[in-house]
Amino acid sequence: MFYTDQNLSLEKCPALVLNADYRPLSYYPLSLWSWQDSVKSVFLDRVTIVSNYDRIIRSPSFNMRLPSVIALKSFIKPQSNPSFTRFNVFLRDKFLCQYCGSDQELTFDHLLPRSKGGQTNWNNVVTACSTCNVKKGGRLLKNSDMTLNQDPFHPSTEDLHKNGKHFPPNFLHKSWMDYLYWDVELEA
Repeated sequence: MFYTDQNLSLEKCPALVLNADYRPLSYYPLSLWSWQDSVKSVFLDRVTIVSNYDRIIRSPSFNMRLPSVIALKSFIKPQSNPSFTRFNVFLRDKFLCQYCGSDQELTFDHLLPRSKGGQTNWNNVVTACSTCNVKKGGRLLKNSDMTLNQDPFHPSTEDLHKNGKHFPPNFLHKSWMDYLYWDVELEA
């Protein structure tokens, strides 16, 4: 049986959104718009259609191919300093415990515990699994017989984008591939 995009539900046809420089607005989460938002932006002349699905959408007065990749006409300057959030800490640390490398039951750990005056910021917080967090407890790292795989740091937006490329979404349309991984080393 021949399977085309025409058989997909419209809800499973988001558009990859590129900045005016043709780079994705974000990698993790991947910058996607619903089919409705992408079509609306086309009609409002806010985007350029770069690629289409093999899918036609129809109304009583027109037909058009459904956009799969769109580029903004106005450049949006990327945020240079990402917000300190639990998600961004996990992304900085590649969703791995910085003590044992586990990816299960993640939380975060204060290197200098809050009970000893430690602050909740980029340089004092690391991703930790529940087991390692309990094992370290309220002790200082040097008194815990534990070591870090990577020291905490304040990541740039580019650092987070780079890490986000390691966690692609469940669905990647073939038309998106040319815009997602330009800086990946090519095989010989």
